[in-house]
Amino acid sequence: MRSARPRPARTVTVAFVGAVVVGTALLSLPASRAEPGAAPLHTALFTATSAITTSGMSTVDTATYWSGLGHVLIAVLTQTGGFGITTIATLLGLLVSQRLGLRGRIMAGVETSSGLAHGDLRQVLILAAAVMFATETVIAAIVTARLTLFYDVPLGSALWQGVFNAVQAFNNCGFSLRSDGLTSFVSDWWICVPLTLGVIVGGIGVPVLYEVGRRMRRPASWSTHTRLTVWGSLVLLALGFATVLALEWNNDGTLGPLGVPGKILAAFVQGTIPRSGGFNTVDYGAMNEDTLAITIGLMFVGGGSASTAGGIKVTTFFLLAYVIWTEVRGERDVVIGRRRIAESTQRQATAVALLGVATVAIGTLLVLGITSGVAFDRALFEVMSAFSTAGLTTGLAAELPQSSQLVLSAMMFIGRVGTIAVASALALSTRHRRYRYPEERPLVG
Repeated sequence: MRSARPRPARTVTVAFVGAVVVGTALLSLPASRAEPGAAPLHTALFTATSAITTSGMSTVDTATYWSGLGHVLIAVLTQTGGFGITTIATLLGLLVSQRLGLRGRIMAGVETSSGLAHGDLRQVLILAAAVMFATETVIAAIVTARLTLFYDVPLGSALWQGVFNAVQAFNNCGFSLRSDGLTSFVSDWWICVPLTLGVIVGGIGVPVLYEVGRRMRRPASWSTHTRLTVWGSLVLLALGFATVLALEWNNDGTLGPLGVPGKILAAFVQGTIPRSGGFNTVDYGAMNEDTLAITIGLMFVGGGSASTAGGIKVTTFFLLAYVIWTEVRGERDVVIGRRRIAESTQRQATAVALLGVATVAIGTLLVLGITSGVAFDRALFEVMSAFSTAGLTTGLAAELPQSSQLVLSAMMFIGRVGTIAVASALALSTRHRRYRYPEERPLVG
């Protein structure tokens, strides 16, 4: 009976492993590489993992290293990873609610208020697909028109770049068909704004988008999850924008040479992208150390649950902030919007955050141990970028030996699959003892 129980965490892990294997095999074909010969196995593995996990980190120049077929495969892998992540995460949420008793299901339905708690598979898949393709279509149309009308790019090439970039934006990935990424468009509002908004929409999550759409005029009726995601995302977006603008204003390697409108646009893009976007309009290798430190923090938090973004998720971060605030005030219950947060949810958030910290620490130590002469801050940035699937790099990833690149591949996989799998496994393994041990309070702090 126990072996027959569904194990969603294991299913998700196996599914992503299979997708990475298939992607690696396809990118290893000679036709996938621009130059004669097949790509080395470690390069194909790193790229396939990056695409499936919607990271966008690369150890080669994506624009020139891969052929047209290789670019198509990267786009397909990114779309597959993004669509699978969105639907799998949402369905895991449904599975968790369905494992509850009648009272728990009723409370879950009242709390989510999104219509997804009791939705069927078809509804969830249609909703996720509709949001994804509608957003990508709008972005692709705007970017294509801009490239054709103002940059004299042939229509066919402009259309392909528009579609490719739209897929990368919504899925919070960061591959580019240009060797300089988006740095040549650093002051172009018609290119940067649609792509950045696509990153934001993709990083919110289908359940939140569904509920906000239904209750746009009644924010007071939003579920706790939606409130944390929406208001938390706005706070992080404002924080990222303000810090990048202030810290990089006079940096000659980033915002310094730009005019005021260009600085505002670049700060908006680079304050948003660390939340798991992957695009870059400025050189991260030229950023100030304090800006990189803020970026590392934003990458660790990531985007919304059941979205294409990585990190420990916005709800986890702000829920822990409420837990700390409650403890400081000496109150008994953690209350958000007149809703008491269950202790089991608090433990799950703590476990996800601590596991994330431990994973990044181990990955950073491995990179430092394997690679000699690497500064700690650069190693931490690359590992955090991989774990959070942000895909940003200071240029170190391409310089690392194969063994360190394998560590980054593992970080991307764990960051994308691990947080979802661990959170769902914790929720599904919840059980209640019929007895309780005597309580004891060890010293803390």
